[in-house]
Amino acid sequence: MDATANPEKAPLIWSRILMFALTGAVALTVVPWYGFAHGYSAAAWVWFAVLLYANGLAITTGYHRLWSHRTFEAHWTVRLVLMLFGAMALQNSVLHWAANHRSHHTHVDDNERDPYSAGRGLWFSHIGWMLRAYPSGEADYNTVGDLQKDPIVAFQHRWYLPLALGMNVLLPLALGWLHGDLWGVFLLAGVLRLVVSHHFTFLINSAAHAFGRQPYSDEHSARDNGWLAFLTYGEGYHNFHHQFARDYRNGIRWWQWDPSKWIICALSWVGLTNKLRRTPAVAIQRARLDMQFRRVKATLERRHASLPHVDLERIRASVAHEYEQFAATLAKWSRLTDAWYQKTRDRLVQQWEEASFRLETRALLAELRLQHRRLELLDAQLA
Repeated sequence: MDATANPEKAPLIWSRILMFALTGAVALTVVPWYGFAHGYSAAAWVWFAVLLYANGLAITTGYHRLWSHRTFEAHWTVRLVLMLFGAMALQNSVLHWAANHRSHHTHVDDNERDPYSAGRGLWFSHIGWMLRAYPSGEADYNTVGDLQKDPIVAFQHRWYLPLALGMNVLLPLALGWLHGDLWGVFLLAGVLRLVVSHHFTFLINSAAHAFGRQPYSDEHSARDNGWLAFLTYGEGYHNFHHQFARDYRNGIRWWQWDPSKWIICALSWVGLTNKLRRTPAVAIQRARLDMQFRRVKATLERRHASLPHVDLERIRASVAHEYEQFAATLAKWSRLTDAWYQKTRDRLVQQWEEASFRLETRALLAELRLQHRRLELLDAQLA
């Protein structure tokens, strides 16, 4: 029976199995043995941390937000650095990675077409999908025609293997020689860094689809998890990302850990990134409120018989009233944006009109935020 008919029997990819097995084995045995027997220099630990974050940010900022989703544009020097450290992360070329990731977003949770569907379990979405030649894991390069026009992406794809070997072997060895700790730096900044980088990044495909909250949508398995954000360089706010994939941010609050967002924004201040895409605040608040309404209504239907101390009819009336206001606010927003786009097309927008648009948008956003608070109080009464 062929692999397409029975994907669970898809052929093993031995090169990947050996790579994961050997690096994992060295990280679990040789790295601690060397530490106890010889000790590691401060330089080895510093380069471990520096290269670990360089790899993670190259994947999240470069492979993910820049190339897969085109949420911003970057100067060639930035793209070059992200390409090199992305190759060091050893997660395949930009073209291959982006093709798989775009398929993931297009067919999220579809066990037949999502390359790392969470519906097939944590092991599969974390690493199992890479160990066999599953039909869903075949990269469709037709989806990344735009990236093939980028000379840096094309260069990396053509010379990926020597670039990956150079960055993973030659660079750590050179740093170790420079600091007089050849094997110490190589084991920490080379091997252990690679293993940790792999599994931190893989958590985005597995744990970020299994643990956490869904404040923006429950139509896909992605979750927001602040703890995961610390391990995944800001990618832990995954429910937001899947709902608003064209936003260069994942953590939209100032206090949410998202170093990828901060780097993209900081680089824009010196002209190295531009055209940063942001989802309108009203659209974000609309998604949050829509989820709140759905949850309150579901709770009312599920617990109507177990809440004798609560005036359910009053709450139902309040929810219905809030929903009417919600619909009215959205209608105002729709009319406002339609008028804005029409004026933009006609080139009639003046500075005072722009200011008026912003003021009215802020007022509508304030109405939606007040509704969010009122719904939280209603939800608390049902707890």
